[in-house]
Amino acid sequence: MELVVFDLDGTLLNRASRISDYTSETLRMLRKRGIAYTVATGRTRQGARAILQGHRFTLPQAFKNGVMIWHPQTRHFSSSATLTADELDIIIRACDDKGITPFVFTFDEGDESVVYHPPLRSLIERQLIRSISIESQTTSRPLDELPADAVVTHVNSIGQGEAIESVRGTVNDEPHLVAYSGNAWEGEPWRWLDVHHSEASKGGAIKAMKRLLGLERVICFGDSDNDLSMFEAADESYATANAIDSIKSAATGVIGHHDEDGVAHFLRERFALNAA
Repeated sequence: MELVVFDLDGTLLNRASRISDYTSETLRMLRKRGIAYTVATGRTRQGARAILQGHRFTLPQAFKNGVMIWHPQTRHFSSSATLTADELDIIIRACDDKGITPFVFTFDEGDESVVYHPPLRSLIERQLIRSISIESQTTSRPLDELPADAVVTHVNSIGQGEAIESVRGTVNDEPHLVAYSGNAWEGEPWRWLDVHHSEASKGGAIKAMKRLLGLERVICFGDSDNDLSMFEAADESYATANAIDSIKSAATGVIGHHDEDGVAHFLRERFALNAA
């Protein structure tokens, strides 16, 4: 038995950050054939919930690059590693030094998510926090209200590429932290930053899900550097045509563009789904 694992943005989702009708039909074909599938994404569960709704994602799902695994059947999270107060302080100071705002994400067992942040510095940051609040129904509060015992899952930022990459370099010099970055929107100069504990990864999450489900092989799809650990852990890995070069180099093969249903076209051929 095989487990198919999808990254979302830049991979399964199209340019509009949606699952197309063609891809939705392909997922239905996978279900009909009894092929297991799930997601491993940098998004929070709240940020992915509306996108996944109606597409029968019933197996455990990895969110925030493997920091959290959501178990739909029992409706609970399991966590591989969260950020300590000292690690959070390093991230906040690095962001402040480059003039970008850290958005500190927390969660509790009731699936409540609150993001804490200092005063916003730019219009793009205001747009980000507005998007987070609307799309994921996440509450935002001032950073100085962050409880001392808060469970901090990750930190996000958005800004000009040079500033984001500088913070990314600083954070990645820390032994227990890992930072990823990428284009915030296609055709735009803004980049996002995602920081979490180094022991949390998509690769670790899919290994855990593989054991949990008793499946033998993993086939995964991705496009960015946060997918590398997943590619290393999988038996087969495929990069979309829009993927960064390092991911293409690490992949078993390169498939079609994410905005042209590249994953769905590959799956139909790989599993002969059109004939199902």
